[in-house]
Amino acid sequence: MGLGAAAISAQAPQGAPPAPGAPGAGAPRQGGPGGPGGPGGPGGPGGGRGGGRGGFNLPPLLMESDAFPDGGIVPPKYVSAGGGQSILPAFKISNAPAGTVAYAVIFHDIDVSLQNGTGDVLHWMAWDIPAASNGWPEGSLPAGSVQGNNMRGQANYMGPGAPAGPRYHHYVFELYALNANLGLPPTTSRDDLLKALQGKVVAKAAYVGRFRSEATAGGPPAAK
Repeated sequence: MGLGAAAISAQAPQGAPPAPGAPGAGAPRQGGPGGPGGPGGPGGPGGGRGGGRGGFNLPPLLMESDAFPDGGIVPPKYVSAGGGQSILPAFKISNAPAGTVAYAVIFHDIDVSLQNGTGDVLHWMAWDIPAASNGWPEGSLPAGSVQGNNMRGQANYMGPGAPAGPRYHHYVFELYALNANLGLPPTTSRDDLLKALQGKVVAKAAYVGRFRSEATAGGPPAAK
């Protein structure tokens, strides 16, 4: 009987405020699921953008170029149509994740469908671009880089060449940060390159240029 009285006297009265430092009713516990420091909570395992078991990661890999703005019109210097010089634009790469060893890049016109399928026009691809180079200068690649064949069977950059028409074509540089070199020969196809990338990609970025040829004299006017 004395034990029961002691237990009753130790209980807080109904409606009394919680003791200092104790969580209120309905508040997530420190270290509990969804609470600060707990799984899925701020500062806890799986917290943050893209975190969580079985989640995904979004490293902020960044491509930048002075040749033209992302989404802008590709200048004649970098195109192949109309007597363009077809010079490879320079790119700066930053914010690569720790452990990045090399880069691979695929440059293609996504506004074309070939042979009734999903294939498009491959203008350029390269791999084993050293991560330490942080990009490449105009017209060339760092030593050790490998260029594959474009749709013309040439292992070099082929600038945009879309014909005149009512719309611009979108040319995409797809950049992959890799945790290892690929060691592939220049004769590697795009399909085989994509297969070789599996399991080695630690981040990805893209940069887009738009282009269409000017309408020739006597031809239909290009849309604005």
